[in-house]
Amino acid sequence: MRPGFQTSRFVCLCGQSRQNGTEIERLASRTSFATLQLRFPKNDIMNSRAPNLIAAVIIAGLASVASAKDTYKFDPSGSTIGFSVHQFLGTTRGKFTNFSGKIEIDREHLENSSVTAQIDVSSIDTRIKKRDDHLRSAEFFNAEKFPRVTFKSRSVKQTGPQSGDILGDFTMHGVTRPITLHVKLLTPINETAQTRWAVTTDPINRREFNLMFAPATETVSGISQTVAINIEIEAKRAE
Repeated sequence: MRPGFQTSRFVCLCGQSRQNGTEIERLASRTSFATLQLRFPKNDIMNSRAPNLIAAVIIAGLASVASAKDTYKFDPSGSTIGFSVHQFLGTTRGKFTNFSGKIEIDREHLENSSVTAQIDVSSIDTRIKKRDDHLRSAEFFNAEKFPRVTFKSRSVKQTGPQSGDILGDFTMHGVTRPITLHVKLLTPINETAQTRWAVTTDPINRREFNLMFAPATETVSGISQTVAINIEIEAKRAE
């Protein structure tokens, strides 16, 4: 240490300053906050004020860190957004292959977490090209006019240790309605840089979004008005 200087070691937690070196190291390792070493002149007029001033700066910095959210982005290669609908001849199943989304997780206050997602309507795939082309057409989805389906969360409620409900605005075919996503965590967040979620919703009534076939087609095919949604999302932590 340089002559004329003394060393003060402390860490600020919950607005308090502690000056025991061993306790500081223990608290710092537990909270992932770094222990700080500060030096100032013994006879400096600011000597008595410096710790309080620096502590205030540190507390402000730590507050911003503590409130930060972990951001995860959808990985389409490991995710599926699927649907199924009943009709006279059985069940039609399909999926969307082009989509993106972001999950922001506030570990301390889960209710402050959020989810946004966008789906490219033209990427619909029911494994029958003629049917897919018809679904994209102006008679049904009208993908040219309404190219995207979107979801933006309003609130998050934890319902169990690894589950929650996400209420949000769901927009499809130019119509926005509230829906609730029931999510279950499949991969613990703390153990990996990526996470996996299973997502379901209550059945969606397609007529509420003005998604209807010609009357003759509706009658002959017996297509159900409700559509079941099944989603599995793999998301990677954003750098």
